[in-house]
Amino acid sequence: MDELKEYKVRKIEYSKILICVDSDDFESSKNAFNYACSLAKHYNSELGIVSVLETGDLNIFQSLDPEVLAERREEIKELLEVYGQKAKEYGVKDVHMMVTEGGPGTVIVDKVIPKFQPDLVIVGVEKKNRNRNAIGSQASKIVNSAGVSVSVIR
Repeated sequence: MDELKEYKVRKIEYSKILICVDSDDFESSKNAFNYACSLAKHYNSELGIVSVLETGDLNIFQSLDPEVLAERREEIKELLEVYGQKAKEYGVKDVHMMVTEGGPGTVIVDKVIPKFQPDLVIVGVEKKNRNRNAIGSQASKIVNSAGVSVSVIR
């Protein structure tokens, strides 16, 4: 109790925010993206926008076809450019777009977070899970393994 009485609330600042967007589910990403842009503008933070090419979603023939992979990478890159433009139009000054491949939770935790070094990671809840009191497996992986604060936005 004494420790609490002596404690002084201090302001939290975010210098780098990472938003994870699902290239296949804008509905799940929309609110999280709005939240990330709002915070990035408020704190004048760098905003990293990442989307993962989920190679597990491709069938074996697609995953072995360099043209299919290149086409899918380009689609995600174009999608991120739109997200980046929207963030800049909103007033976010420093935006970084990242495309990576693999299992989203694992890749974001093991590669993206260590490289970008955000203070806060923001993820959306999968649309299909909105009727349940649970978050998706990828968001859960990020929440449990990130090593930095994570906000899950519905």
